[in-house]
Amino acid sequence: MIRVLLADDQLLVRAGFKVLLDAQPDIEVVAEAADGQQALAAVREHRPDIVLMDIRMPVVDGLVATRRITGDPRLREVKVVMLTTFELDEYVFEAIRSGASGFLVKDTEPEELLRAVRAVVAGDALLSPGVTRRLIAEFAARSKEPAAAGALSALTEREREVMALVGIGLSNEEIARRLVVSPLTAKTHVSRTMVKLGARDRAQLVVLAYESGLVRPGWLG
Repeated sequence: MIRVLLADDQLLVRAGFKVLLDAQPDIEVVAEAADGQQALAAVREHRPDIVLMDIRMPVVDGLVATRRITGDPRLREVKVVMLTTFELDEYVFEAIRSGASGFLVKDTEPEELLRAVRAVVAGDALLSPGVTRRLIAEFAARSKEPAAAGALSALTEREREVMALVGIGLSNEEIARRLVVSPLTAKTHVSRTMVKLGARDRAQLVVLAYESGLVRPGWLG
């Protein structure tokens, strides 16, 4: 059973998400929060698998709450997905850099929300890949020159190649086809790369690919 915490200051938003999620046989909403402070307390109490976190909330906003959750070693297994009203939100990129597993726009289709919840808990895919690639490209284009790629020295050539493909938004299946290997082999390369770089998930691996200069915005196509 996938255990979900809903954090949003709008009661109707939480109610709508709760009805949809609780109707699934493999998902249950274990707690709700109306602000970031409540969300932090609820995460520590209930230890959900995933938090659907609104960005703009009173008391403590979603970005600060996300940093505190992802920065706490005791909560390492908790995944955070940011909720935003707009596809390009200036806070989302920083949230992903801080450890959020991705983001969803609030008016996403119900099927996409359910797919996203299951995918991020499984650690298999980056959420809303097309939108996320555009978002990261936008902010990477505005950022300073890429940092030195010294951190990548621990990677093999194949792992660098796989990281670059993750960076442009390819799934494990697409990486497998590109490299002519099995999906399991592709997933293994991705997992090893994440471990070596200390990335929590694929979203953070994408950001590291940009920050190291391994991938540039113009490569998105």
